[in-house]
Amino acid sequence: MSTITYRKMSIEDYEQVSELWAGIDGLVLSEADSQEQIASYLTRNEGLSFVGMDGDTVIATILCGHDGRRGFIYHVAVSPAYRGRKIGNQLVERSLQRLKAEGIDKCHLFVLEDNELGGQFWTAVGWKKRSGFFVYSKDL
Repeated sequence: MSTITYRKMSIEDYEQVSELWAGIDGLVLSEADSQEQIASYLTRNEGLSFVGMDGDTVIATILCGHDGRRGFIYHVAVSPAYRGRKIGNQLVERSLQRLKAEGIDKCHLFVLEDNELGGQFWTAVGWKKRSGFFVYSKDL
């Protein structure tokens, strides 16, 4: 079994990261996931997003940021060949620790309704499904 290492995500990881994301069921990509947009996100949220590595290969990701009040997690992805090894949990914990160090005491994430695997994962690791509000979006 290979040793997985973790490090801060950098824009140099983009090609492998976007390839991983494209192959994950339930993970929806948009124009906000372009290299330019991800570079901007990583700059605004320095040190909060991570990759899991097997040698030189990205096998897992988490995008994390905050607005100064609440944290937000996006694109937690683990290559199917590496699932069941707590890699996703370790990425989440790293990002949550960094949020806490920046004074953020609550974090949110979004899971599409039909993403059963995602919903099961987040419930199993202790996240609570919220109700009572809707998310509205508008393209600018």
